[in-house]
Amino acid sequence: MGFFNESGVNRTCDATLSSFVQNLTSSYTDQRNEASMVAISALMFILAAVFFNLNLFSRLSDVSAILNPSMRLFLSTSLSLFLPVMSYLFSEAKNEGRASYGGDCRTSSGDSSAGLTLRARTILMWMLLVELLRKQADAVLVTGGGKQGYSGTIERASRIAWLGLLVFYNVDGAGRKAVYGIIWVLAATKLVQKVAISEIAKRSSAYGKNPRLLSHYMAQIQEEGHSDSGVIGSELLKTCKYAVMGEDKLEKKDDPRSRRYRLQLKEFTTVVTVGKIWMLEERGRLLDADSKRLCLSFALYKLLRRRFEDLPITDAETRDCRRLMFKGLCSETDTEGGQDPREATAVALFQVVDQELHFLSEYYHSFIPVVLASSFFFVANYILFPVTVWFFCVMTIVLCSNGDVVYAIFSLKTDNSAISVGLMKLMGCLLKEITKPPVLFTLVNLSVTILLLLTVLYEQLWELLIFILSKWLMVSLLSDYAAKPRLRDSAIFTGVIRSIMWLHGRMSHSNLCFKQFDALGLCWLSFLPLHNKAVPKEVKKSIMEYLLKHVDDPHGGPLSNGLSALAKHQLYQSQLSWACESESIAEVILTWHIGTSLLEMECQQLAGKKAKKKGTNLGSNGNGKVATTLSKYCAYLVAFHPELLPDEDEETERVYKAMKKELKVMGASEGMYKAIKRDLMDALRCGCYYLSPARTWYSKEISKLLLNTAGDLPGHLSKGDSHMTVVQKGAVLGKILIKIAKEGSQEDELPVWNLLADVWTELMVYVVPSSGELHVKAHKEALAMGGEFLTVLWALATHTGIARPAMAASLVEDADELQGISRHPACV
Repeated sequence: MGFFNESGVNRTCDATLSSFVQNLTSSYTDQRNEASMVAISALMFILAAVFFNLNLFSRLSDVSAILNPSMRLFLSTSLSLFLPVMSYLFSEAKNEGRASYGGDCRTSSGDSSAGLTLRARTILMWMLLVELLRKQADAVLVTGGGKQGYSGTIERASRIAWLGLLVFYNVDGAGRKAVYGIIWVLAATKLVQKVAISEIAKRSSAYGKNPRLLSHYMAQIQEEGHSDSGVIGSELLKTCKYAVMGEDKLEKKDDPRSRRYRLQLKEFTTVVTVGKIWMLEERGRLLDADSKRLCLSFALYKLLRRRFEDLPITDAETRDCRRLMFKGLCSETDTEGGQDPREATAVALFQVVDQELHFLSEYYHSFIPVVLASSFFFVANYILFPVTVWFFCVMTIVLCSNGDVVYAIFSLKTDNSAISVGLMKLMGCLLKEITKPPVLFTLVNLSVTILLLLTVLYEQLWELLIFILSKWLMVSLLSDYAAKPRLRDSAIFTGVIRSIMWLHGRMSHSNLCFKQFDALGLCWLSFLPLHNKAVPKEVKKSIMEYLLKHVDDPHGGPLSNGLSALAKHQLYQSQLSWACESESIAEVILTWHIGTSLLEMECQQLAGKKAKKKGTNLGSNGNGKVATTLSKYCAYLVAFHPELLPDEDEETERVYKAMKKELKVMGASEGMYKAIKRDLMDALRCGCYYLSPARTWYSKEISKLLLNTAGDLPGHLSKGDSHMTVVQKGAVLGKILIKIAKEGSQEDELPVWNLLADVWTELMVYVVPSSGELHVKAHKEALAMGGEFLTVLWALATHTGIARPAMAASLVEDADELQGISRHPACV
């Protein structure tokens, strides 16, 4: 400790501060522990930086109550080891302090002291602050239909109890114990708050028990029937009785005939329905189109939750919802600035379903209690609860000083030198001697503590901001506005809604996106991130129009894997139908993906300058964009999410691995290897797999090899050509598509892209419907990972009852012959 001499720190720091700094660094003068101290300080600095980044930089672009699942897994794993390791280090630091006193735990003044060193107190402070931040790794509610286990709560209560023991048994000094005790009280009350919120939500008919209640509600609504079959658009939406809020307030009466309870719908005024929200526009312009659709999304979220919690959705409900979505929402006319009405309608449709899944994802995975958002919960959780917490903090200060309030206040300053001296002045004294290792360690640890403190404070402010700006609170306020006429006349209440709407309008909102994967480039730098692309409006429009045609045609056949789309292009049907005849959906997807990718590569040179000027290479009306983006997304599903597709996972993986192996063999030629090695540094400097020049070059070379391979294969295939691999079939298909494109190269719009857009749209819709429990579970897990575009389509198909044949037609016919009956293909 001799490095704090008169020529050093004492020139700028008085004697009291110099003595404190000496005590501050005394724990770090033992060279035997230098390695462990450096490691622990470095790891704590990384952990503090992670928490700070999660609470600041990762949230500036989007307000969300959901933490990235990968980061949540990292935090859960790290924090599960944090308390045992830090408890051991605390014990070691405590023993070092006792050893430094020679076994005497009394200060020079004769007072009893536990003799905790600064290092021990710092470790204890880190343990308390990290416990306050731990909730980011825990969801507020737990999945499973409201059946929540208590193991996590017991584990966290054990941690809190252990930390309380460490604080009140080891920390000496009334003021110091009060500071540590206050932080412990904050952690303990946060646990009580989380348990209370979870238990209230689990037992509430508005939250945990809502799916079963809503099933009764929907059954009774369907019993009443509808007499407005000719109404469409906004008028149909105004008649919708889907519950937004308030159904939990309906009185229940037992029905002796069915042994079930019935809701007293005579009290229907308590229920805020979609129709009531839509009719508010007649009473004023407070609600815009986005706000009304938000309430519709919330009502649909409640209906879809039943599917995740093993409750059935009846055929009558799906017919009613299909009419509401396609005859109501899709028939509204609300366009601005010359926008294509069909594109605007498609954007609105997908916005509703995407917001619905956002509600669903936050319900199961939010670490902030936005699910309970309401004006009442705001007062209880963000006003009354903090007041209660402050009362317990004051009581802690008083109890730590044995009831002497004056001494308690005085000791807060005298027993905590960092408070009495001032952190900035202390940091200045430490910076003067930063070249000395003990001072450097102390400065790093002090910085970690300050960073954790700032993160805790920022997190509390950010949680309040997320709550205020959450869609849950907006739906709650709009429901109150619709249910209580007196609030519509309140300037304060309407002003609050307008203010939140104004803030929502100026926030950045995440777009509906999907990943893009090119199989022709999968062998080159495939470990780099996949390209995430916003779903084009043309894709939304194409899918919506296909669904509208499918549900409007009473004589239309079931969904097909592209054959129906080819039937509309009879000129090319005979040449291409073989590509859809496989019973493996993964094989059909990869065959068409390879063919589409080959055409996309060829079209860059097909029409030369004319194509570049007019954009005919990818279709001037967006058909090329529809085909190429859906092609790459479906290939991504085969490669990374086979569990979301209709085929068995093992079958999909087998087909994909076989294709990947064959492409790798083709890409392993000596000439390609030398060129790839030459372009390696360019690709790495680019940093993105889908923007690298090497990847583009590689894909082009693979395309050439595939087309050369196709030249040696038959120009027309049939279902019997099962000996050919997926890659070979894709190469033949690509050759045929390129031939068709060259035949129409004189036209402004290549007809081949129109054909491919129809095929890929139909193929995309074909893979969507699924009712098996494994598929439902897969979509639920996909929500935890951020969601997939396929899950959005699946939610829409679930609501509207869109289905596909359960088995191949031949198998159905064989089963019918065995049973001696004639039946319609079953649907899944």
